[in-house]
Amino acid sequence: MDLIKLSDYLWEIPKTGAMRVPGRVYASAKMIEGMREDPCLTQVANVACLPGIVGYSLAMPDIHWGYGFPIGGVAAVDAREGVISPGGVGYDINCGVRLARTHLHFNVVESRIDRLADALFAKIPAGVGSWGAIPGLSIEQLKQVAGEGAKWALRNGYATERDLEHTEEGGMLAGADPDRISERAYQRGAKQLGTLGSGNHFLEVSRIDEIYDTKLADALGLELGQVTILIHSGSRGLGHQTCDDYLKLIGGAMARYGINLPDRQLAAVPISSPEGQAYLGAMAAAANFAWCNRQVMMHLAEQAFLDALSIAPRELGFELVYDVCHNIAKFEEHSVNGQMRLVCVHRKGATRAFGPGHPALPDALRPLGQPVLVPGDMGRYSFVLVGLETAMRETFGSSCHGAGRLMSRMKAKKEAGGRDLRAELKALGVTVRAHSRGGIAEEMPHAYKDVAEVVEVMEAARITRRVARLKPFAVIKG
Repeated sequence: MDLIKLSDYLWEIPKTGAMRVPGRVYASAKMIEGMREDPCLTQVANVACLPGIVGYSLAMPDIHWGYGFPIGGVAAVDAREGVISPGGVGYDINCGVRLARTHLHFNVVESRIDRLADALFAKIPAGVGSWGAIPGLSIEQLKQVAGEGAKWALRNGYATERDLEHTEEGGMLAGADPDRISERAYQRGAKQLGTLGSGNHFLEVSRIDEIYDTKLADALGLELGQVTILIHSGSRGLGHQTCDDYLKLIGGAMARYGINLPDRQLAAVPISSPEGQAYLGAMAAAANFAWCNRQVMMHLAEQAFLDALSIAPRELGFELVYDVCHNIAKFEEHSVNGQMRLVCVHRKGATRAFGPGHPALPDALRPLGQPVLVPGDMGRYSFVLVGLETAMRETFGSSCHGAGRLMSRMKAKKEAGGRDLRAELKALGVTVRAHSRGGIAEEMPHAYKDVAEVVEVMEAARITRRVARLKPFAVIKG
């Protein structure tokens, strides 16, 4: 595929054929060489064919092949004339990350890591089909969760007002219509609220081992040696089933609207269509379930800390820094060709990264820019960033979301054959608890890009700024 180098960290796919806009890829020269033959670049070009797309079809440096859209893809479409595509959100609706901080320093917990890991593994159900954190909810109760999001957790004792203030969208996406979610989706989600799941989902206990911007770190309550907790999960079976339901509905409706796209996985319908409105209502409801899910897990994690370390809540000081989502579509106002327009921004494996002063940010964080949480792999490090004003001009206020896979799960398992993976992680200073060896093999460091290189690209391009680096020492996996 032809690529035009615009800068050391930005490349353009020229507008050709059915493309309505060019494609743009944020990556280093090394990253570009590694993906020239990868189908993910073709997916960037395919996304540029969506009716109503504006600006560019964008890809972040953690890009890799996905369903329809590449993972790491961003596309904004005109809110009135554009389309909505479930492939631009993904199966795990509102998969996201939350970061909590504590008053503890690593030296306090170093001798009790095994006890802490055991307590977290026992308290938070993980693995394929995991369930049981909260007794099975009725359909009506699940509809309340889908309508209220993290507010349901607040009403039921799993959250504080401050938690909601430090969650993107306050933990509740507007426009949710719980009645648009199928009974089958509710059945799959009935016992999964407060559960981690499998795949790349995890709970990571880390220590801050590097501060890049002291002023920003102080404002976020972060300091060297501090113990932090990252939780990465989404809408579980409820979101997966919702995506599946609407891919079938929308795929069957495209012909009625005269929409032809180069990949059937890009199935899309006009935002204003009955099918489009139904999907948006269901997607928002599934997103709310995901926010509530992460909030409940954070509450359970706090209880595990208190039990394992035999300390009081005040001594622990467990507080949410921020919660971001990275599989979602949202209506936002952005400048397009010098004019403010209402657009629907699809972010699939990409994080909102609004710059300082944006009114969507809570008062405490508005002067800083939005926190952007970028987990790496189990063995190396994760990062806390903040959004910059350049992101508002160039990426519809978006940044990367993680390390990005280098190899498929199947290939990662094959390469891990015969190795003592737990011992390898232990040698890196990481205690892991997981239900299966396969779950560890799929997510080993060798399966991922170096997340440090990913965030360096975003910083060099002036999209985000690094604040702190987190080094994992205990990881809970499915």
